Amino acid sequence: MKWMIASDIHGSEYYCTKLLEAYAAEGAERLLLLGDVLYHGPRNDLPEGYAPKAVIAMLNDMKDQILCVRGNCEAEVDQMVLSFPVLADYALLPVGKSLVYVTHGHTYNEKNLPPLKKGDILLHGHTHVPKCVDHGDYVYMNPGSVAIPKEESWHGYMTLEMTAEGGTFLWKDFGGDVKMEWKVG
Repeated sequence: MKWMIASDIHGSEYYCTKLLEAYAAEGAERLLLLGDVLYHGPRNDLPEGYAPKAVIAMLNDMKDQILCVRGNCEAEVDQMVLSFPVLADYALLPVGKSLVYVTHGHTYNEKNLPPLKKGDILLHGHTHVPKCVDHGDYVYMNPGSVAIPKEESWHGYMTLEMTAEGGTFLWKDFGGDVKMEWKVG
């Protein structure tokens, strides 16, 4: 199974379009969103093509393919307009012998770990900076931001191709260039 993983769209129709074009090109079966889907938040400038209503329509059209966790910018009003659940604080995704703890990152992160066992993966967005850090007991991953990348990083996403033994995570920009890779299992 192939997943696309993305975070921090922040209401950008422009970058949501690029994300969905990449999703189709990747041939992914599911889209995992790590929160901050519609609102840009008080700390960020408006992203290019800020149009939350257009993002709502685009994502609602593929509601059966989306798994989403709640970001610090999600609220009950977002759930009222989105046709897929967006208010879960976390999700768990088994990959080989590892468990991926999926969250936005504003609560659980490298400084405040969720319950993890040796070999597990903490996957979150929130910082807008792509990362893959092996801490020995666990691995921290972040796809960066779709719409508002920080620290001179790129607009992009991750993919996860799973096999019975494990999986391969790839970080990509919207040109399809692989920026980082991590194998599990």
